[in-house]
Amino acid sequence: MNLLKALAAVSSMTLLSRILGFVRDAVIARTFGAGAATDAFFVAFKLPNLLRRLFAEGAFSQAFVPVLAEYKNRRGEEATRILAGRVATLLFVILMAVAALGVIGAPIIVLVSAPGFTATPDKFDLTVTLTRIVFPYIVFISMVSLAGGILNTWSRFQVPAFTPVLLNVAMILAAAVAAPWFDPPVMALGWGAFLGGILQLAIQIPALKKIGMLPGWDWAPKDEGVRRILKLMGPAALGVSVAQVSLIINTLFASFLATGSVSWLYYADRLMEFPTGMLGVALGTILLPSLAKHHADNDPGEYSRLLDWGLRLTLLLAAPAAVALGILAIPLVATLFYHGEFTVHDVEMTRLALVAYSVGLIGLILVKVLAPGFYARQNIRTPVKIALFTLLATQAMNLAFIWHLKHAGLALAIGLGACLNAGILYYHLRRQAIFSPQPGWPAFLGKLSLALAAMAAVLWFGMLGEARWLAYGIGERVGHLAALVAGGAGSYFLALWLLGFRPRQFRRLA
Repeated sequence: MNLLKALAAVSSMTLLSRILGFVRDAVIARTFGAGAATDAFFVAFKLPNLLRRLFAEGAFSQAFVPVLAEYKNRRGEEATRILAGRVATLLFVILMAVAALGVIGAPIIVLVSAPGFTATPDKFDLTVTLTRIVFPYIVFISMVSLAGGILNTWSRFQVPAFTPVLLNVAMILAAAVAAPWFDPPVMALGWGAFLGGILQLAIQIPALKKIGMLPGWDWAPKDEGVRRILKLMGPAALGVSVAQVSLIINTLFASFLATGSVSWLYYADRLMEFPTGMLGVALGTILLPSLAKHHADNDPGEYSRLLDWGLRLTLLLAAPAAVALGILAIPLVATLFYHGEFTVHDVEMTRLALVAYSVGLIGLILVKVLAPGFYARQNIRTPVKIALFTLLATQAMNLAFIWHLKHAGLALAIGLGACLNAGILYYHLRRQAIFSPQPGWPAFLGKLSLALAAMAAVLWFGMLGEARWLAYGIGERVGHLAALVAGGAGSYFLALWLLGFRPRQFRRLA
């Protein structure tokens, strides 16, 4: 399997999902603006989203895929099918219990995650109601992630990458069509998220049947493979979800700031998720099964070379994204969200958060590539220690920055914390002799810096100042932004070409 081709396939599906995600957020911004209603929904949806990452994309995925790959490579497909069924059964039971507790304990959840909302009883009550609607989403989306782990282990990456499209479609229809039928209208978003979870699970079933790996009911919590996965899951929950935990704490801090702070951080985070999803999540998705296979085959040389490939590709694609987000903050926010109830003040506040986030974009993406270097080896202890330290450091930075930078300080702490996390992960990969850089890194970094400088100059001068973006009509914004993106990307890749980079240099077989 050509990993570069697989990355392109996953990234293209992720691109479609992210584009629809931006359409979704633009529709939400136009319909609801950035106020009490959106603050309530974003808080309500944030905790199920965190639990989804803890149970599924985070701890569960990182614990499940390496063990599943080991079974597939060493024990055969029948043993792997049995393991998948037993894990799916246990996960479903646990998730149903968690969802029930979430629905019952919604007032306590909101009180803990957004205590500042208690000053406005109507806002608090709305958040509680929305939390009860969206909390069962964790059941559907976590089972989706289990199915995705199985499909990714069989190198069927496209279907799992496509499924988020369905959530975005459901929420776009909820905001644009169904909202007037609800009182208050923002309730439609909660039911849209609920429906999106069901649709995402439904689309995975035919793909699992096609490879003969559709899990059946098999209650065996004491199974050896299940117990190994559970043993890995607990500490991995913290190890791979530090950024999400930090976002929850940021929401807590932001709930005490000016109304709209939660929404400004959300919209900036959504822009950050575009490159994070297309690059970090996509690379992590294709790297983890391949790394686990090389570890199961006892091939440390290929393991190290695969990590080197992932790191170079990350810097090649993430660095220009970070520079572009920082320079084009106003054009991006104005084009995507400056409509309807979204004001000039909202644009400026979201811009501050986005610039702060962009400082740590490379770190956020590198963590997605470096962490699988440990988890594919079923090494939990090292990344967990790093995660604990990073989490504490991030909260210390929150306290230091929030007084003067307000919500932008919270975003800056997340980014710097991610960079710290990535740096320590890299140090320990080298120290434990898991990763040895291949020759040519100094030249690679020097050429990359020159290409970035060329792109930054094109974007800065091509933007023609920030004030005009608030005076533009929507057509002018879209046209100018499209030209900037094309010009920036063209100048960057042209510079790379002139400096000797060729696509074939990054082709790699799993």
